[in-house]
Amino acid sequence: MDILEDLEWRGAINQCTDLEGLRKLLNEKKISLYCGTDPTGDSLHIGHLIPFIMLKRFQLAGHHPYILIGGGTGFIGDPSGRNSERQLQTAEQVQHNKEGLTNQMIKLFGTENFDIVDNYDWLSKINLLDFLRDYGKAFNINTMLAKEAVASRLKNGISFTEFSYQILQSIDFLHLNEEKGIQLQIGGADQWGNLTNGVDLIHNKKPNEKAFGLTIPLMLKADGTKFGKTAGGAVWLDPNKTSPFTFYQFWLNQDDRDVVKYLKYFTFLSHDEINELAEKVKTEPQKREAQRRLAEEVTKFVHGEEAMKQAKKISEILFKGNVAELSTNELQQAFEKVPSIKISNTSTNIVDWLVNSKIETSKRQAREDVKNGAITINGEKVTDLDFVVDPSTNFDGKYVVARKGKRNYFLAKVTE
Repeated sequence: MDILEDLEWRGAINQCTDLEGLRKLLNEKKISLYCGTDPTGDSLHIGHLIPFIMLKRFQLAGHHPYILIGGGTGFIGDPSGRNSERQLQTAEQVQHNKEGLTNQMIKLFGTENFDIVDNYDWLSKINLLDFLRDYGKAFNINTMLAKEAVASRLKNGISFTEFSYQILQSIDFLHLNEEKGIQLQIGGADQWGNLTNGVDLIHNKKPNEKAFGLTIPLMLKADGTKFGKTAGGAVWLDPNKTSPFTFYQFWLNQDDRDVVKYLKYFTFLSHDEINELAEKVKTEPQKREAQRRLAEEVTKFVHGEEAMKQAKKISEILFKGNVAELSTNELQQAFEKVPSIKISNTSTNIVDWLVNSKIETSKRQAREDVKNGAITINGEKVTDLDFVVDPSTNFDGKYVVARKGKRNYFLAKVTE
């Protein structure tokens, strides 16, 4: 099975400018290919993973991937997927974001058989007259207006700056083809117009050149909503924005209807392994083996083996309810999304502590819950009304974890 057949099995191909021509080229030799991203932020989120996972598959098959971080186009702004103009970034913002994205890409792709390029290096050297003469003549306004990314913006208006973005992206493909021998550009479904423009520009300048564009389908969940959108906001690849534990939980909580699709797309498991997991989703869905494997594989790819093992450990400890086994760092990850209660570092009777922390509304209710065994402090069930909560005994004296009932956790943060 060649790489395109594998991608088709995984549901990863949406459109290709010439699928059979690309297949023939890939059977003849190893190629160079690229995918671009603009530094609009200092971290990618899981939606960005979609084209880069495909690029990684090409790398594993022996092809040479390039990542283009758009230091030049980042000053302009891609109009696709938006209804309004992007806010222009400062040079300092672009540089900061470039550095963050570069570090993430190296973590995903390593340093062997992989390169990162910045289109500022060549776009910044083109003067206005050369831009109009050498490239503007190759683009028909009517064709540009018909591109989805532009057509969807015409009702509310689009600046010439963002309108010109598709020309700049085409110049990128031509430049990389001439300088690096790159013959394939990969992008999301919304990039189809930009990719075809790039292929057309290369053929305009070099009629006999083999150049291709390949897009990935729009990833939708079973309920019809866009993949990657959560109630808590974006799921980032930066562990400081989304902890590895929260990242792991995102994948662990996927719907049975989506998990096999995500295993195919986001993991590098074999067809046989995925088919076995798909069968278990049908016969033993309560065990959620497919979700666990999905969470393990994607977390390991993005954050590494150790971070994945730690996220898995935290999940198992929380499931068992023994939070005392967590380190302070692990506790911070586990309760990242839980609002914290501020408490003093003084030792306090359990009843008073529960009321002062607003976990209980009255001393009467607090006494009742303690006597009924409904309260645990730092993983220890408390039934003694004389129990004293001492913040210094766990988690470096920084936190106290209370649980009321089986599921209601409260994180109390010690203030000076």
